[in-house]
Formats: sequence, structure tokens, C-alpha cells
Amino acid sequence: MTDTDMLRAPAEVKYAEELDWLESVDEGPKPFSWRLSPRMVRLFVLGSERADGLDREIPRKWFGDRSFVERCIVTLASDRGLLLIGDPGTGKSWLAELLSAAISRNSTLVVQGTAGTTEDHVKYSWNVSMVIAKGQSRESLIPSPIMTAMERGVIGRFEELTRATSDVQDALISILSEKYVSIPELDGGSGDNVVFAKPGFSVIATANSRDRGVNDLSSALKRRFNFVRIPVVTNKRSEAEIVRFRTGELLRRHRMELDVPPSLLDILLQSFADLRAASASATSDDQRLESSLSTAEQIGVLEDAILHSQFFGDRPLGARTLAGSLVGSLARRSPEDLAILNTFWHGVVEPRARKDEGGPWQEFLEGGRDAIATLS
Repeated sequence: MTDTDMLRAPAEVKYAEELDWLESVDEGPKPFSWRLSPRMVRLFVLGSERADGLDREIPRKWFGDRSFVERCIVTLASDRGLLLIGDPGTGKSWLAELLSAAISRNSTLVVQGTAGTTEDHVKYSWNVSMVIAKGQSRESLIPSPIMTAMERGVIGRFEELTRATSDVQDALISILSEKYVSIPELDGGSGDNVVFAKPGFSVIATANSRDRGVNDLSSALKRRFNFVRIPVVTNKRSEAEIVRFRTGELLRRHRMELDVPPSLLDILLQSFADLRAASASATSDDQRLESSLSTAEQIGVLEDAILHSQFFGDRPLGARTLAGSLVGSLARRSPEDLAILNTFWHGVVEPRARKDEGGPWQEFLEGGRDAIATLS
């Protein structure tokens, strides 16, 4: 399948041609079964520079500090797991996907941590009908994504690790420590009762820093991971690059070509910055939006506004439509979030609109007022 056959193609499919080219010109040493050398993995994630001396430009795909990416790559080249921790929307899962795609050409061996995740999701389960017909055997065993990664010597991923219960986390400890999974239900005479990890196996886990206290990691599990904390993007220029890049990808998926006016992008970025400042100074949860106000949510607001403009509104995208999408996306609790947004519109947006009479801030003010009134 190609990326056009999928609603959301994994990175190894989306960037298959680019990865093939990088592999063909890669002369660096590769750890274990890696498809690319560490230098090329970093280049794939962060994009190429003139000093790299390549015959083609490799676009940047993750926007963050180079040292974070290098530490991730070095960790995966060792026998330790990698834990990416940070606030929602900081790009942890996207970075994990890109690293898996570059190293293993497979980013889909994923376990999603939830309250319902069990030890079977980390180790293995059984095909019940085959067990009834033929008994327990390797053929009737269903390996977990983590076990499959062990057998192939590739990267396995565990999303939202702190959402999983302590039993599930304990199962991961033995895998990261011993690098094998025992299958006591099978006869040990044939050697099928143990699955050993091949060189190149590692685990990239992600954890939401706001989930502290949900299912805290034990000290034993923490020792098996190298921690890389992904900070919230606060630099306006960097955040604008991320929003443009990700929104452009989403629009291409919808087969749309549209340039977002710089003035509207400035309004979006400034609004989120102001709302974050208000949230930071709030003294109670009732005075904070339920939204994390992440970069990922900015991208969602902009995509929503663009699609609404294309299908139902005026083209090109206007500030009124952007305001409606912002209010609609961030007003999750009623009446708490609506009251916070109403205060923001009166105290922050309205003064800006007075200074920008006839400009996009005035239109943004009116659009937001209408959206708040509709939802109230």
C-alpha cells in the first residue's frame, strides 16, 4: 500500500522514497540490525544542512533541540529503553515514530497503554480456536507487538506508559532486563518455550507528564530507561514552523493547497501564548482551560478552520472562521471554559481589536464573540 491508500500512513511508508535514498548513500557504521547509521537517523529526523554534503535536501520533520534527538539515538544504540516524557502535544509520539521508521523501517509495533491494557498485550496471548483444535503450540501463540520486535531485532513502542497498571509495567521490566520472554505453557524440550530478543531490539516508551500519580513508574522500571524530557515549545518562530509544517501535511492529505496568511498565523500563535500565560497565573483549575494549549492543538484549530473555510465558509481563510474554530476546539467544559474564553476575549482580544480597527483582530473579535454566544 502507498500513503494515498491510507488515512494516515506511518512514517516508513510516507517517507519510503527518502529512506530508500538515505540508505543507498549511507556509508556510516550501523549498530546491530539498524537500516540507517546514527548520523543518517538524526539527519532524517532533523533535516539536512549544507554542511552535510548531500545531493538532495532532506526536510526537517521534528522541531526540537538537536541534543534531544542525539541522546535518543545513542540510547537506542545501547541496551537501555528510551522514555520520552513531556506535556501533551509536544511531539513525543511523532518523534518515537520517526526514530522507529529510520532505524527499523517499521513504526507500527505499538502497545497503547490504557487502564485496560493487560500483560498479554506486552507478552503474548493465544488463538483460542487453534488451541482447542491442536493444543498450545508456537503456531497457536499470538505474539504481542513487543515480542514481535524482540524476534525481529527492531524497535517496539509503548505509548502512554503511565496509563498502564503496575502489573503491565512489571511485565515490561523483565523484558527490558532479561531480554527474553518465557512461555511456560509450552514444553521446553523443543526450545520453543523462550523467545530471546535479537540484537537491535529496544523499546521507545512515551509518558504524559500530566499523568503523574495515575500509575507512577517503579524505581525498577525507571532504571531500565533513559529519560528524555521533551519541553513545551515556547519560541514563537519554532512554533510557527511546526504549525506550518504539520498543517501543510494535513492539507496535502486532503488534497488541498492553501497558504495561511501570516497575519492569521500570528493571531493564532499570540492567542495561544496569551491563554498559556493566563493559565500559568491562574490560582485554581476552574480558572484554567481544560485544554493543554499545546502546539498539536494549535494545528488542530488551524486544520479545522481551513476545512470549514473550504467547505462552508469564505475562501480564503478569514479571522472570523479561525476564531470560531478556536472557541469550538477549546471550550470543552460548560460553563467553565466558556467563561474563561469570554474573559479572554473581553480582556485581551478586544483591546487588540481597538488598536487594529478594520484589521484581522477586529474580525477575530467578532467571530469569537459569535461563537461564545452560540455555545453559551
